[in-house]
Amino acid sequence: MRELSGKVAVVTGAASGIGRALALRLAAEGMTLMLADVEPGGLAQTQALAKGAKVLTQVTDVSDRAAVHHLADRTFGELGAVHLLCNNAGVFQGGHMWTRDPDDFAWLLGVNLWGVLHGIHAFVPRMIEQDTEGHIINTVSISGLFAAPYSGAYSVTKYAAFAASQSLAQDLAMVGSKLKVTALCPGGVQTGINRSDRVRPSDLSTTRTQDEGDSLKIIDGIVERGMDPARVADIAVEAVREERFLVFTHPGYGEGLRGQTEALLEGKLPPLPLYE
Repeated sequence: MRELSGKVAVVTGAASGIGRALALRLAAEGMTLMLADVEPGGLAQTQALAKGAKVLTQVTDVSDRAAVHHLADRTFGELGAVHLLCNNAGVFQGGHMWTRDPDDFAWLLGVNLWGVLHGIHAFVPRMIEQDTEGHIINTVSISGLFAAPYSGAYSVTKYAAFAASQSLAQDLAMVGSKLKVTALCPGGVQTGINRSDRVRPSDLSTTRTQDEGDSLKIIDGIVERGMDPARVADIAVEAVREERFLVFTHPGYGEGLRGQTEALLEGKLPPLPLYE
């Protein structure tokens, strides 16, 4: 899908970080936007920054199936079509696999995986029916390809999101759809992912374990040294135009993936990934 101007894009997690950067980049391309997030203040700020574009917003918890279907109903009802769907919303929870409460896994699975699945179910059938060029970007994270210590729950959700993206792309190709898919795998980016507690459900425990604290120190450093989200948005738009499926944001990830595959084929534990 080379021409974006005059078309409609939906971006979840649009109140900050990569989602905001995507929204602003797509607005600059001349797209009409529907932006969603759980943070109304951040959504309003993104809308104000997207000067010159038609922008609608809706507070949406992507882990809630009904909420995402309502988002789709409103988008198609008021904007008439969707050409680019960015399933971008995501949260992080660190710590060792054996210290994470099942509720932590449920929270991350709800946002990082079910958010993608709800987006697919709510939007893709109607995008197929449009019979126009279109694209779905799933923000997977490099953690969807390289599992690491201190982030097992996050990696579980992102590996699943990558599998969903690959199967979606294959399903669309099998039925001859004009829709394409990109699995966007960012590494270290200057976002608020290390402050996911700000949107943590109030009924979940806020007691922090030592290993969780250690993980946050690591991710704080990765975020601080990370890439500008605007650069990630540029890479994503380029991927849409080139119809690329797997997209890295940092050099070296290709070699890292090759090295991991070789280690696995030899029956070895892969080396620790580099997220920067």
